[in-house]
Amino acid sequence: CQNQMRFAALVISICVLAACAPKATAQSPATPSSTPRSSASATAPTITTTASHVFVIVMENRSYSQVIGSPYISQLAARSGVATNYHSVSSPSLPNYLALTSGDTWGIRDNEYHQLPAGGLGAQLTGAGISWRAYMEGMTGDCYNTTALYALKHNPFAYYGGACPPEVVPLTNFATDLSGNVPRFVWITPDLCHDGHDCSNTVADDWLSQTVPAIMSSAAWKDNGLLVLTWDEGAGNDDQVLTMFIRPKSVPSKSDQPYDHYSLLATIEDVFKLPRLGSAAKATPMNDLLR
Repeated sequence: CQNQMRFAALVISICVLAACAPKATAQSPATPSSTPRSSASATAPTITTTASHVFVIVMENRSYSQVIGSPYISQLAARSGVATNYHSVSSPSLPNYLALTSGDTWGIRDNEYHQLPAGGLGAQLTGAGISWRAYMEGMTGDCYNTTALYALKHNPFAYYGGACPPEVVPLTNFATDLSGNVPRFVWITPDLCHDGHDCSNTVADDWLSQTVPAIMSSAAWKDNGLLVLTWDEGAGNDDQVLTMFIRPKSVPSKSDQPYDHYSLLATIEDVFKLPRLGSAAKATPMNDLLR
């Protein structure tokens, strides 16, 4: 009997404790953190940061406003990703070309020849086993001995290490390469007339109207390729230049983000998964135009 009384007392104690315990409530949604969300959130647009081949054409000495209305260039802009707030980084030509290929102007403020340490984008590509070629219009010999329309100052690859890389070739080789084994990275420097340096904007626009369609007709570009068209610097005090990203399935778009030549180098290096050089390391890549 005594044991029964103890058992009854234990049951009563358990019931009292259960009645006094706080009732469970449904779990409420987590309070949003004050920490900003990552740029990789679900609402971020999908960006394609790869390309089978990258083609770069560098034109000369025209500001954004001087070229955007040109007949063929305006057609390209209507189907491309256009950077509307892109600027050169220096003047005259040479330091801009060096910035595009090494992330540094090296303190140069002229167009003379300066032997720089070996390196640059070309050396990066070679070291990574990525095929590349720089096609120079008007170059008939090596980088240093050629025709009057070819400008050494527009061939940045000849400055690194004081030697002409075997990947730097005359533009006359381009048509054959384009129909065969196309390098993954292609750089094209028109001659002093076709780039607009010494000739009219109409001449430069006409040259583009022949060269760009040839690239866009190639299997290399059609297979997830990227064509970048830019200018080395503007005119006078206007350093805003036109830069376009043209892809096989381009979504016409405009970006007003502040970009410059370091941004373009950063983008190219990211595409090929290369370490960023110089000031490209801190530059904002142009991912919003890689659609």
